[in-house]
Amino acid sequence: MAVQSRLFSLPRQPMSSSSSPRRASCTACLRARSACICAWVRPVEAVPALLILQHPLEVANAKNSARLLHLCVQGSVLAVGETFEPAALDALLYADGRTPVLLYPETLGFPAPVAGLPPASHLRLVVLDATWRKSRKMLHLNPALQTLPRLALSDMPPSNYRIRKAHAPDQLSTLEASAWALGQLGGDQAALAPLFDAFAGFVDQQAAYVPRPVSI
Repeated sequence: MAVQSRLFSLPRQPMSSSSSPRRASCTACLRARSACICAWVRPVEAVPALLILQHPLEVANAKNSARLLHLCVQGSVLAVGETFEPAALDALLYADGRTPVLLYPETLGFPAPVAGLPPASHLRLVVLDATWRKSRKMLHLNPALQTLPRLALSDMPPSNYRIRKAHAPDQLSTLEASAWALGQLGGDQAALAPLFDAFAGFVDQQAAYVPRPVSI
């Protein structure tokens, strides 16, 4: 039986009476209905659980792929914040007795790459959805994340994230990196193929919003 996805977020400030009315938004993807991305949702079941820790600055970014990832991966959890209360973070990391593994590149002084892990069904992939600078800050502000075994991707194919500037050729979107990592931990990359289809449709939609140069 499929497990429903869950969303955790910081409390929102109430809208003042002087605030302008918001456009009608989709209750699933939280975007304006005119920019809804739900058409690209491709449900998949990943053997490792998925926890996405999203920096608040990414929530309203139209080019961000984490929300689509969350909607696609059954049973995934998305929590928004920069600093998490330790007990609440531990509850997210170790829910259902799973072993959390942090998706993060190799860095000096970080825990060794994953080795000798339990079966995929007992694992939880933890993904930081933030810029590189903000992800390092999230690590610094949340010591529990620093102690997790780390999964670093390497030799990945080129990213299809043409709507957002990357600082290095091998940098992937949150959705792409998570799809590869889930497949690597679960041992079945083919099962995650629908995520790349979802991402391709999402990128095409966002690219269509970019004004094209006018010929003179």
